Amino acid sequence: MFNKIIKLIIAGLLIIAGVWQIVDKETGNGIFLILLSAIPIFLYFKNEFILLAFLKLRKQDFEGAKKWLAYIKNPESALVRKQQGYFNYLHGIMLSQTNLIQAEKHFKKAIELGLSMDMDLAVAKLNLAGVAMSRRRKLEATNLLNEAKKLDKQGMLKEQISMMKEQMKKI
Repeated sequence: MFNKIIKLIIAGLLIIAGVWQIVDKETGNGIFLILLSAIPIFLYFKNEFILLAFLKLRKQDFEGAKKWLAYIKNPESALVRKQQGYFNYLHGIMLSQTNLIQAEKHFKKAIELGLSMDMDLAVAKLNLAGVAMSRRRKLEATNLLNEAKKLDKQGMLKEQISMMKEQMKKI
């Protein structure tokens, strides 16, 4: 993994080389180099290890996702703020299977750092509501469920939210 600054330097060098090639009457090479600079720019905003961990999670391979996330040694300096949020979000999802206390910590930090998509924010709040409900904090769980319901614009979590509300009535 390259540091985020190195990714920007590589992109800048590719753009400079592309412009130089265009000025030197090698237009095809220049356009190719400028288009090639999109890769490090994309990887600046979307970390490659987080993307690979998401792919592993889609296949329900938690061990593989942990392996990819373990490659990120120092998330505070290697990742931009939103990537740090997704780093914690992924850790929270993986830990929600085994350790609810740690999962709650990661989900709260992910929400604090910010997530790009409303759906991811809704899932994080839904998981936090589940943790709060398991710890008998009904008011906090209700608030988190209402926030998750507002964020779930496509209705993908509608069933889970209604199921959790039914479980809260039993508490």
